[in-house]
Amino acid sequence: MTPPTDSAPSTDSTPQSTDRVALAFSGGLDTTVCVPLLKEEYGFDEVIGVTVDVGQPDAEFAEAEETATALGLDHHVVDARETFAETCLDSVRANATYQGYPLGTALARPVIAQSILDVALAQNCAALAHGCTGKGNDQLRFETVWRGSDLDVIAPVRELGLTREVEQEYAAER
Repeated sequence: MTPPTDSAPSTDSTPQSTDRVALAFSGGLDTTVCVPLLKEEYGFDEVIGVTVDVGQPDAEFAEAEETATALGLDHHVVDARETFAETCLDSVRANATYQGYPLGTALARPVIAQSILDVALAQNCAALAHGCTGKGNDQLRFETVWRGSDLDVIAPVRELGLTREVEQEYAAER
């Protein structure tokens, strides 16, 4: 697998570390395979996993932490519940929906993206990454926030055209 050349980390003389990337990390298959991909295919020495709490169940954090530990990942958990509430509570109270589905996830993504960007900047990362497949709007919600920064944005699953089956095989090999 060879990534597109325009997604390689920047090598200009910015103060960020060109060997470090912050990954939006859930501990699921997509973000789990992103960890070795970011090292092996994109050349990063260090991947920092960032999981953001906007009020989801504790079990999701347990999965992320367990997977991060198994991968030897530097894992950060950001408590953004208050920010999410301040930013989105009016919409939640109004039962904001799209085609009958609550917009909680869509509303949370910019809060999550900003929290990950904040960690990336604090950790002197050169890039931000996510495991979105390209099928939904989550990628747009992350990237809209992130592209306002000077950091590179990488989407290994989408850029490399990985299917679930390929990801499962890749994960099994590691």
